Amino acid sequence: MAKVKGKVIFKENICKGCGLCTTVCPMKIVLLDKEKINSKGYHPATVKEMDKCIGCANCATICPDVVITVERFTE
Repeated sequence: MAKVKGKVIFKENICKGCGLCTTVCPMKIVLLDKEKINSKGYHPATVKEMDKCIGCANCATICPDVVITVERFTE
């Protein structure tokens, strides 16, 4: 059976670091990047272990600023 995986893409420069995406990830891999600050002065969201992404797109669905795109593929 093919396994669905995902790749999360962030438009980092428009992320306001609200953290909503970090609360809905079932794999707990979305977090705010505390080492990076975007052009708006916020810590943008990022994925720490992309290989664990299941492509559910919960993060993209909850994002109020349409910062996140999820690409799905099967392995």
